[in-house]
Amino acid sequence: MPTSHLIAQVLNVLAAGLLLISFAMLSRRRTQRLITLLAWQGAILFLSTCLVAHSSGLSEIYYSAALTLMLKVIALPWILHRLIYQLGAQWDSEPLVNIPATMLVGLVLVIFAFGLAQPISMLATTITRHTLGIALAVILLAFLMMITRRKAITQVIGFLAMENGLFFAATSATYGMPMVIELGIALDLLVGVFILGIFFFQIREQFDSLDLHHLESLKED
Repeated sequence: MPTSHLIAQVLNVLAAGLLLISFAMLSRRRTQRLITLLAWQGAILFLSTCLVAHSSGLSEIYYSAALTLMLKVIALPWILHRLIYQLGAQWDSEPLVNIPATMLVGLVLVIFAFGLAQPISMLATTITRHTLGIALAVILLAFLMMITRRKAITQVIGFLAMENGLFFAATSATYGMPMVIELGIALDLLVGVFILGIFFFQIREQFDSLDLHHLESLKED
């Protein structure tokens, strides 16, 4: 079996794992489990990026893989774990939509993503072009998780999962983004998580809860 074909098969398996993790995130209520699944998403992105770097011969993609490992597998999960322990938010509240209905909507979104990505993937020339549909499905599933959860920290996890899908889509279509853009996004993510952490503490202090429906009770003076 040619090496490129073998790498393509492994990338397809990793992409399938990324999609399964996205469905697992839809079915989990415990925030700590969601952070662990987010870290596993980062690990899959790290492995897939290393394989793409090896198959394409582009050494700069290895730097992107190292950045993914440090940020998505180590730094962000550690920061989020510290936040939920300090906030006492290990458990998520009941989702706005029950889990079976959410999973059904997720299946519809996956079918839509594959249909949408098919003409685009035919134009791509990368070894990962066939995984573009999965990348779009991961983005849509992460967005679905954001709009069906009440807790602010859970929605931040959904946002980070959506960014993982965007990163995987960029790798699938064009062998990733320029390094300067990736560094800028990484810095924005770190700063954003720190700012949101302060925001979480303010919500907790004001309402003794992280449920976003409390914000609807605020009225202008």
